[in-house]
Amino acid sequence: MSTTPNFDDEARAELLCYLVVGELVAMARTGEWLRTDHLVESARIWLQANGARCDWQDRVHLARMAAKLAPSVHASFALTTEPALAPLFTDGWMLDYRSPIVCDIHQLCADYVQRS
Repeated sequence: MSTTPNFDDEARAELLCYLVVGELVAMARTGEWLRTDHLVESARIWLQANGARCDWQDRVHLARMAAKLAPSVHASFALTTEPALAPLFTDGWMLDYRSPIVCDIHQLCADYVQRS
């Protein structure tokens, strides 16, 4: 298996979206944002599930971006409870990109990636 990164801006936006929604889930469940190590581990899990590869610096950078972006997403969308967040997912922890809210969050993330 190749270890060459295959991580473009669209993959970055998708991973960032996943991490931001993970932050929202953590806030709804615990009242606290995820720790950096949990964000980095979530990124590793997403990469493995999606067959994507990137270096650790990119994972850490995206984790930091998620931590910065999550509070504004939290303030912009009414996603403060687990029942409000549940429709954003399909089976398991896969985001449902047919959901308009997921698409809106993804667009915010894509714009954020382009500015960074």
